[in-house]
Amino acid sequence: MVKIAVQIKGIAYLIIQPEPEKSRPTVDWLIDGTQFKAQVYLDGGDLVLSNGLIRRAWRLKMNAACVAYDNLITGDPLLRAVRPEAQITIDTEEISVGGLIGQSNHAYLTEEFIDQLKDDPKTLRFSEFRVGKPIERLTWKPVRHHAPDAKWPPEGLTLEMDFVSSVGAPSFSVTIHYQLYSGIPAMSKWLTVQNMGKEKITINRFTSEILAIIPYEDPVEWRDVPITFPNLHVETDYAFGGFSHKNSSKHSVHWKIDPQFHTQVNYANKNPCLLEVHPPRGPAQDILSKGKFESFRVFELLYDSTDRERKGLALRRFYRVIAPWITENPLILHVVSTEPETVQNAIDQAANCGFEMVSLSFGSGVDMEYENSDNYQRCKSLADYADSKGVHLGGYSLLSSRRIQPDIDNIVNPDTGEPGGQTHGYCPALASRWGQNYFRKLRVFFEETGFLQFTHDGSYPGDVDLVARPPLQKGVEDSQWIQWKIISDFYKWQRSLGIYVRVPDYYFLSGSNECGMGYREVNWSLPRIQQQIHTRQNIFDGTWEKTPSMGWMFVPLTQYHGGGDAATIEPLDQHLDHYETMLASNLLFGVQAVYRGVRLYDGEKAKRMVSQMVALYKKYRHILESDLIHLRRANGRTIDYMLHVNPKLPEKGFLSVFNPTPKSIVEVIALPLYYTGLTDTAEISQRDDLSETYRLDRNYCVELSVTVPAISYTWFVVR
Repeated sequence: MVKIAVQIKGIAYLIIQPEPEKSRPTVDWLIDGTQFKAQVYLDGGDLVLSNGLIRRAWRLKMNAACVAYDNLITGDPLLRAVRPEAQITIDTEEISVGGLIGQSNHAYLTEEFIDQLKDDPKTLRFSEFRVGKPIERLTWKPVRHHAPDAKWPPEGLTLEMDFVSSVGAPSFSVTIHYQLYSGIPAMSKWLTVQNMGKEKITINRFTSEILAIIPYEDPVEWRDVPITFPNLHVETDYAFGGFSHKNSSKHSVHWKIDPQFHTQVNYANKNPCLLEVHPPRGPAQDILSKGKFESFRVFELLYDSTDRERKGLALRRFYRVIAPWITENPLILHVVSTEPETVQNAIDQAANCGFEMVSLSFGSGVDMEYENSDNYQRCKSLADYADSKGVHLGGYSLLSSRRIQPDIDNIVNPDTGEPGGQTHGYCPALASRWGQNYFRKLRVFFEETGFLQFTHDGSYPGDVDLVARPPLQKGVEDSQWIQWKIISDFYKWQRSLGIYVRVPDYYFLSGSNECGMGYREVNWSLPRIQQQIHTRQNIFDGTWEKTPSMGWMFVPLTQYHGGGDAATIEPLDQHLDHYETMLASNLLFGVQAVYRGVRLYDGEKAKRMVSQMVALYKKYRHILESDLIHLRRANGRTIDYMLHVNPKLPEKGFLSVFNPTPKSIVEVIALPLYYTGLTDTAEISQRDDLSETYRLDRNYCVELSVTVPAISYTWFVVR
């Protein structure tokens, strides 16, 4: 590589000029992404941001305009037309940021079309750019993660592009921020607005990303059948209201009809292939003189395949890069009591068996809102006792789905003018006096007690509030933004203290560690054998888009909702086979569950079994917390199995196989080993026995004969 100093508009920059990029990478980034380093360079009149996997370029001749966004893995462009870098509305005036106009055909983008583009004098003008290294968007105190290659902030480069008005002295400036990550075809984008004047300004609306994308499909017509969106993943940290990114980001990620795309095949010109990223309302935020506003961040991952497994692997790698705290994965006993003797006994048992955390669960009686020195001291004593045993202590609090009396402190539904009718029925108004007091109490509780785990039930789901709540909230237009800021700032604060945050909502990008894997609570009142099947089904379904550590499961040691003796494990010594299978069904897939009760064992047999299962899990923890390849979903009729893979580890793979039937099963499995990184041979051992050498076929598979006794399980290690 050659380093050259480039001067743009009188400002000197050190830009890296790479060797000419090959048309397509020769190494699979999912197996080895180390060679794909982020870089910024000038290519003629274009400013280019690339990592060898994706490439984004801006023409700087008249104004900065994104003229290329390419998937270098497939060799395909994403863009079919040029759009502004962003759009903002300030003091009710809508303003475009950058971009060029005059493209005659919006179906595809060629150099000839680009050369014919014209400047739009009404847009903000590009003035300068800066290149730097990524900085933390939040503070992560890594207390308990087990991913040796997790890095924070991510490796890569940032590109900042400044835009100002060309008319008179500018009263504000807009900076577009890009962050390109090394080793993965992904980047993030956000904007900031700087008030350079003497009077406050209001940013009523913003659209931080506008991309005219080539359609994935373009049917002449369709009736009541959803069209498939372009093949890239887009989500933001302005996320709430669901167990998946699809639900949580639908508020901010919008696929729209492009009114300039006149040559599309769809007869009605309604193909949704224009990506716009913006909040549904507001933010309606005032920026004081010399102050700054920062938008949420949009994250984009370019897929190189339509294969479900490969897309899932890419997405799970993506989360490990942009939110590495999801690699934290402690074993937690959830205790349904706050009696000191019961809690101390649970802590002792957790320490004896290798569990790492005890949480005072829903129904335990823990009250984080009770401002009382005795309450703080009692909880601190328990936390100190846990710490002396090498265990962290935490607890539970409920927010949404709770009605505050009087109704003045509840969110008011804009459609009815009354509280209620929210996502969870009722939701407290976070900007109300009660809401502010609630978060103050939680902060004091954690500071006073030293708790290091938090289960926040019914987090803020994005409900819009009709009421003005000074000094924080003006009313309906800014209510969602303000409440999102309150809750996300709280989770970021907890992340900075090393508190493990379990939230039944998609706040991963704001600092939470874990969400539900996906389950129906009443299923844990079913007979035990049915719970085993549901466990492995839920993990199979949930880990297409979550890493094993991102989702929790459930194991009712004592009765939960109902089901009586047939549904619970207590007495533990009397149901050891089921207890072991439930531990194996979670731990051998790298997943943590809510082990809910008052103890982990009630005798030496149960203690020995739990300890052995935990020891097995910790022996292979790195590979068990790695990605899963989905092979056969549990169906109750035959064996089910999944394969962990990680080409960076000595153990390249870990196969877990379960037999829920009352008869022994022998089956030859075609085991796919491509994502282990192995190419010729594999050493495979069953339950730590002597290994056997297998030769991979042309599809990177081996034929593995497995024998699983009735109602049992086994595992294999691939090296």
